[in-house]
Amino acid sequence: MTPSESKIVPARLGERLGALPSIERLRAAAADLPAYLVGGAVRDLLLGRDRADMDVAVEGDVAELAGRLGGEVRRHERFATATVLLDALEVDLAATRSETYPRPGALPEVRPASLAADLARRDFAINAMAVPLAGDPELIDPHGGLEDLQRGQLRVLHPGSFVDDPTRALRAARYAARYGFTLERHTAELCRRADLSTVSRDRRDAELRKLAGEPEARRAFELLAEWGLLDLEPDAVELAGAVGELTAAEPWRELVPRANTVLAAALGRGVREARELAAAEPTRPSEAVELARGRSGVELALARVLGAEWLDRYVTEWRAVRLEVDGNDLISQGVREGPAVGRGLGEALRAKLDGEVHGKAEELRAALAAAREDIA
Repeated sequence: MTPSESKIVPARLGERLGALPSIERLRAAAADLPAYLVGGAVRDLLLGRDRADMDVAVEGDVAELAGRLGGEVRRHERFATATVLLDALEVDLAATRSETYPRPGALPEVRPASLAADLARRDFAINAMAVPLAGDPELIDPHGGLEDLQRGQLRVLHPGSFVDDPTRALRAARYAARYGFTLERHTAELCRRADLSTVSRDRRDAELRKLAGEPEARRAFELLAEWGLLDLEPDAVELAGAVGELTAAEPWRELVPRANTVLAAALGRGVREARELAAAEPTRPSEAVELARGRSGVELALARVLGAEWLDRYVTEWRAVRLEVDGNDLISQGVREGPAVGRGLGEALRAKLDGEVHGKAEELRAALAAAREDIA
C-alpha cells in the first residue's frame, strides 16, 4: 500500500477510534487515568487498517486499569505489562517506561518513565505516536510519525537503534513489505550494519516467524537479502513464496502453520530432506504412506511445492485410513502378543490402502495370514 492509497486523514482519528470493538468499555475504564493508545494501534488507525489488538500505555501502575476492565487478564511482572481479553479485542497494557541495553542485542532493562520517554524508546517514528483514551482523541506525535506515514517511509529515532536491538532490522523488512514503505536514507545505512549475531537464535527466529506469517513475506525476505542481513540460497525466496501460497489454502492450511513453512523455506531448514522426498515416485498408496509417515508438516509442504503431487492425496485421504481390526482381534484368534501382531496389522493396512481388502472380515484374514507367516 502506497501513502496515496493509505487514506491518512488525521481529522478522522476520533471516528476510527470510536469504531474499534470494545473501545467504549476501554475508554470508560480509563476515563480518569493517564492511559494512551500507542504504537502500532495508532499507526493502523491513521492508515485505516483493522486490528484485533490494541497497545495501551499507562503512566503508572497497569493493575488498576486491568482490574477495571475485568475479563481474562494475563500479567507479566518483569516488564510491568498485562494482557486483557475483551470479547474480540486483545488489549496489551504496559506501564510507560524507558529502556537501557546492557550490551548490544541483550534484552532491555526497564524503569518507569513518562509517556514522552516511552515514545522515544520505540523502534520507528511511525510507531512512536499516542492518543489519550480520556478526553478528545488528539494525536500525540513528538517524532514526526504522521509525516513519515504520509511519505511512506520508516525512520529510526536514534543512531544506536539497530545496535541496541538488531531485530528491529527484521521488523523494518516486515513493515516495509506490509505497507510498501521505504527506509529513510540514514535509517537504511544503519539497517544494513545491523548485527543479528548479537541476538539469541530464539529471539531472531521469533521475529522471523512473525515476518514469515505476513501476506507479503516473500517481499520481506527479498529485502533482508538485499540489505545483506540474510544469506539466502538462490531459490529460497521463490520457494518461500510458493510454499506460502500452498499453506494458505486447504487442505494444507490445517496441516501446518503457514509461517513455519515459509520460514523453513527461506532459511533452507528441511529443504534437503524435502527434495529427497519429492524425488520419490510411489506407485501404490501404501508406498506413499510409508514415505510420508513420520515426516513433519513443514517437510511435507516443502516436498509438495518441489513436485510431490501425490502428497495431496496423502494429506486428504491416505493418512486418515484406519483398520477396523486391532491387536485384540488377532490375539483372540490365537496370535500371541508381540511382533507378529504388529506385522499382521501392518500388512492388513497395506492391503487396505492398496484396495486389496474391504471390510473387517477381509482385514482380519489378511492380518492373520501375515502374523502366522511371521511366526512360522
